[in-house]
Formats: sequence, C-alpha cells, structure tokens
Amino acid sequence: MQIYINGEYFEKADAKISVFDHGLLYGDGVFEGIRVYDNKVFRLDEHLERLYESAKAIDLTIPLSKDKLKKDTLEAVRRNKLTDAYIRLIVTRGIGSLGLNPYICGPPGIIIIVDKIALYPKELYEKGLALVTVATQRNLPEAVNPRIKSLNYLNNILAKIEAINAGVEEAIMLNSFGLVSECAGDNIFAVRKGILLTPSISMGVLEGITRNDVIRMAREKKIEVKQVVMTRHDLFIADECFLTGSAAEIVPVIKIDGRVIGDGRPGAITRDLMKSYHRLTRKEGVPVRSA
Repeated sequence: MQIYINGEYFEKADAKISVFDHGLLYGDGVFEGIRVYDNKVFRLDEHLERLYESAKAIDLTIPLSKDKLKKDTLEAVRRNKLTDAYIRLIVTRGIGSLGLNPYICGPPGIIIIVDKIALYPKELYEKGLALVTVATQRNLPEAVNPRIKSLNYLNNILAKIEAINAGVEEAIMLNSFGLVSECAGDNIFAVRKGILLTPSISMGVLEGITRNDVIRMAREKKIEVKQVVMTRHDLFIADECFLTGSAAEIVPVIKIDGRVIGDGRPGAITRDLMKSYHRLTRKEGVPVRSA
C-alpha cells in the first residue's frame, strides 16, 4: 500500500504524522470518502468541491489547487493498482502546539489513503438491515454543522457504539427537537405511498453526494421526492426504507426499533434505485489513467 502524505508516498508501516498535528490532537481538519469503480473515480469533482467547502467553513486553507489535488488523488489510486477501491482524502490543520489556537499551526497536512472497504456484509444488501434510534443526538448545526465533513466524528461514533451495543449495524440519530436527522454514517430515506421522503438539510443533515444522486435518479424515474420534517412515526409506517452513503452505497432497511418496515423485505423502489445506482457508478467517473 502506498499512502500519500504531503506530496510523498510511504508504505503503510512508515506512514506517520506528528503527534502535534491538530488533526490528531483535536480532530481539526476535514475529509472525504470517495469510491473507485472499474478504474474510474466516482463523483471526484463533487467530493473535492465539498472538501474545499468544508475547509472554508472552518477557515482552513488547503495548500493545493483543486486541479492539483485531483491529479494527486488519481495518481494515488494508480500507484495502489486497485480497480475498485475506497479513497480517504484528509486535510489536517497541521502541526501546532498543545493549545487550541489553529492560527499558529501549519502548513496543513494532506493525506490520501487508497484501500478496500466493505461497510456492511453482502447479505444485508439482499435481506436488509435493522436500525435503532439512539439517545445520542445529532450535533446542533449552530455548534458543529453536520454539513462540515470534519475529522471530529465523536458524535457519530457515540451513536455507533449505541447501535452495536443494541446488536444492530446502524443508528438513527435525532436532532435536538426529536426529529429524524440521519444515521451515524449514512443519510436515510423512506418510501410512503410511492413518495420518496428524506429529512431536509435543515434537520442537521450532511448533504450526501449519494443522497443527491438518489434524489436525482428518483426524479428521473418520475418518483415524487420530498425533503421534509420527519419523525420516528414516519419511519415506522413507511412502506420502504433505505440508507445512502459513498461507502455504503444504497442499503435497504427492514426493521426500525423492533418495528417491521413494509413486508419485512427490501421494497420495489429501493431495489430499483439500487440497480440504477450500480449502473450509474459503472458508467460515470474520472478515469484513473487520466492522471
């Protein structure tokens, strides 16, 4: 494995950063998770756009242009010789002191990891997974805005711990008003009477790139899509439910808090969107060889 750190490549055992990097000390930085399918990087431009937006929101200047970082990302994929892979693109605040002041850090660190990933077991994509609602609330947008894909994922990790302890794979997180926000690592959708529903961005939701793809695909199929205020009740009475994310792709949900969703099997709209998304990911993308 060849890991990119600040323009150089290192073997996994030799890939190191300073213990004084504020990305490690305080989770001060941003990241993206990007998929590679059939030697093409899927939605690379969109991921880079969000990375730079997240960095701007925390007043972090990425020391490379988007074009240069794009080329470096493609080169990292090529060096690792994986035709299907997961890219973790990280920008840290950089080396500083033990104090919080980010403005004495620098320069920012850039890390690119290319590896395999399997977020859920294969059988769950066929049979569906169970979710539980957890006590850990989603961060207030006024505190740490969930639209910033930051290195500080403790909020999500606490929710994941609750899910694992409850014997399921994923957690539903509510916002401070008790409304459905998203899951620990994925966006959530429900189908009710043929209408596709998902929490609006104002509910404290990461504007997922896969989420946007699903909304676009559904509308192309003439499926009505609504971004709404969603309660647990809306999920319990849904005909179908599924999660989306770059790593997860689209994964069906068949049980929430012990309630069976629909008939307890992945629904027709869910299965159709899964097939369409699979075709989309193999059709589009930036060829690795274009680096």
